[in-house]
Amino acid sequence: MRREAAAMSMSVEQPLWRALTAYRALTAVYAVAIAVVARDSYERPQVAFGYLAVLLVWTLATLPRFTGAARCTRPFLAVDTGLALVGILLTPLADGAGRHAADGPTLPSIWTAGAVLACALKGGWRWAAAASTLVGAANLAQRGEASPNTLHNVLLVWVAAIAIGYVVEVARASERTLARALEIQAATRERERLARDIHDGVLQVLAMVQRRGTAVGGEAAELGRLAGEQEAALRRLITQGPVPEPRTAAGPDAAPEDDTRPQDLMALLGRYADARVTLSGPGTPVELAPHAARETAAAVGAALDNVRTHVGPGARAWVLVEDEPDQVLVSVRDEGPGIPEGRLAEAAEEGRLGVAQSIRGRLRDLGGTAELVSVPGQGTEVELTVPKQDEGGGEAATGRRYPARTGEGTQ
Repeated sequence: MRREAAAMSMSVEQPLWRALTAYRALTAVYAVAIAVVARDSYERPQVAFGYLAVLLVWTLATLPRFTGAARCTRPFLAVDTGLALVGILLTPLADGAGRHAADGPTLPSIWTAGAVLACALKGGWRWAAAASTLVGAANLAQRGEASPNTLHNVLLVWVAAIAIGYVVEVARASERTLARALEIQAATRERERLARDIHDGVLQVLAMVQRRGTAVGGEAAELGRLAGEQEAALRRLITQGPVPEPRTAAGPDAAPEDDTRPQDLMALLGRYADARVTLSGPGTPVELAPHAARETAAAVGAALDNVRTHVGPGARAWVLVEDEPDQVLVSVRDEGPGIPEGRLAEAAEEGRLGVAQSIRGRLRDLGGTAELVSVPGQGTEVELTVPKQDEGGGEAATGRRYPARTGEGTQ
């Protein structure tokens, strides 16, 4: 989640604005240096140095404006571009017929490109085309003729500005798409988490009430029918309804801040062992990060709920735990008839999320995997793989806390 937040806060425009800030400062100093070197060739040096003094003060004073597009407003950029145009048109007055006639630089020199690029970063290629066209027209007007060198410089600025403006527009569109994709991903994960919570609690209770009520009959049958209707409505809500807002780390499901000690997975799974469920594993504790241990135990509970629901309340099941150096393997096997081909996809479409969310979803959030192997007539085996550490070497969990409650399960 931290990586997602950082990606959303990044902007490819910021390096461009920083580069433009440095470019404006350096080119302003460069324009002044050219004027100082050629001071003896100016016919009216007071005009040249008066303009360059204004240009230098304006550039230094407005550097904080170029930290981003928000501060470079349209009126500000109009004044900035106007200052460049004035400098170009004043060149013949200050320079006379000397360097001006020999295709010498204008008073602002290459500083004018900074004004055009600012328009490109702010408004995209359309603003860039308008600003570069004005600058090109001013250059042609002050020259009085379209010399090859002048046309080359005008065309170069025009093409470069439009290209940069187009790249900025594409980058902005890509950033918006990425931000939206990250929002959808975060909302989808939260929706899946909420679906698991509901599946482990409310839906299972409603399913149990429906079955028990139908079996008892009478008024209880009507209660079971109503419970079945509410179960179906709730399934539609969690699979098709609006996406809830993500919970904060301090929400009601958050674990205590000091909950960092490893937990023994075998101890958590021990509550499922009975006459029908056989638990096998190492003779030593199988330690996992607290959240990973709870989520793994909850996934095993969901798998056993499915055994009781779809094979029968008296069905036998076997849970095997294997502790490897970098991961923990847990398998849950039953003696049922197996799952027909396509049944899991059909159950997911119906909103039955026992396998899709309560098992596979939990393991995916832990960075692990959940594989289901089923052969008709030979039972079903759920294989859970839980890494002991994530890629960064930390807890093999996402940091989100889900209740480890299980009950009557459905696929």
